[in-house]
Amino acid sequence: MRTVDLITKKRDGGELTKEEINILIRGYTDGSVPDYQMSAMAMAIFFKGMTPTERADLTMAMVHSGETIDLSGIDGIKVDKHSTGGVGDTTTLVLAPLVASIGVPVAKMSGRGLGHTGGTIDKLESVPGFHVEIDNEQFLELVNRNGLAVIGQSDNLTPADKKLYGLRDVTGTVNSIPLIASSIMSKKIASGADAIVLDVKTGDGAFMKELSEAEELAACMVDIGNRVGRRTIAVLSDMSQPLGNAIGNALEVREAIDTLRGVGPEDLTELCLTLGSHMAVLAGVASDQQAARKMLEQSIANGHALEKFKLFLSAQGGDASVVDEPERLPSAKYRFEVPAKAAGYVSSIAAENMGLAAMLLGAGRATKESSIDLAVGIFLHKKVGDSVKDGESLATIHANGESVSDVITQIYKSIQIQENPVNPPPLLVGEVK
Repeated sequence: MRTVDLITKKRDGGELTKEEINILIRGYTDGSVPDYQMSAMAMAIFFKGMTPTERADLTMAMVHSGETIDLSGIDGIKVDKHSTGGVGDTTTLVLAPLVASIGVPVAKMSGRGLGHTGGTIDKLESVPGFHVEIDNEQFLELVNRNGLAVIGQSDNLTPADKKLYGLRDVTGTVNSIPLIASSIMSKKIASGADAIVLDVKTGDGAFMKELSEAEELAACMVDIGNRVGRRTIAVLSDMSQPLGNAIGNALEVREAIDTLRGVGPEDLTELCLTLGSHMAVLAGVASDQQAARKMLEQSIANGHALEKFKLFLSAQGGDASVVDEPERLPSAKYRFEVPAKAAGYVSSIAAENMGLAAMLLGAGRATKESSIDLAVGIFLHKKVGDSVKDGESLATIHANGESVSDVITQIYKSIQIQENPVNPPPLLVGEVK
């Protein structure tokens, strides 16, 4: 069947067969299906959608377009976690050593970030000497020995998805639930996990700003995972304000260390305990959520989680002394306070604008070629619902330059204060299983 016939079929609301999807994705990967035809198909999917079977078939076609990671050499049930992203999202840095400390093997493939701040690897590279340039054999050996390792994403993992994502970005077809879900799940499945826990964000700083859209995406991804034999659950969490207090790479590492010590922000701690409980149950190391949570809380209290983080850092060349001496992490030259202009209560903190403020400092990448300043960022002293005195600091700017007027303007634009008390938004807004 010709590619144009497949486009026409989908345009008219037809259901593509597994064989047709495989032919399409193989052709697009090897170049025999040109960009203009794949653009037409993406637009047809955007308007007509895909059935659950089509979504699963598309996901697996993209999985098989490149190499896959075989984690069978690692003992136990491997559970991966994925967040749809946000501002101050430090969960992996806390969650990976936390669940590894109670026996959940974590073989994590991560990338570098575009946007507000760096990705997980950028944050970890704030630790002097830490690196992810290890081969697959060493990767598996580290997970078996220490319970945890992080490696960079392979260039040949889901190449069809990489091509299609780039095409969607310039053809107005990014916001398609079937294409988003298959893109995310293809990478998770190709990475070799037995089970997957998804943290789907909603709110101002999230990709899916409306709860209904986040719920639809979560349900779609969970369905794909379960259809292809990966036990999958999703937690929906709030991103209407930044998660935690730190926005910026080294600042977030410090916050992760505090959280593993048991003195981190309440929202970050709660989210990590919730996600970690699901991971522990899926991995079979706990019988239910309540038992898993107790195990995780005890691991923080007795210091095992923090020791696992030290072991993880040193095993990949990092200076683990930063855990006890966080001043050894990259530190910005200047600090500027942002005082409140009136007393009252914080009514909102626009997460996306706060992320853009951090980008102005150099904490994130506008393009893949952009360089990141690991030391800079913003530390919030107030969250939604907190009381504020006139002149009290709302945030501290960590900068390597003295010109931060644009950043200050952005922060004032982001943080709203009102006279009457405000209830903070709920952190956890739903689950999909």
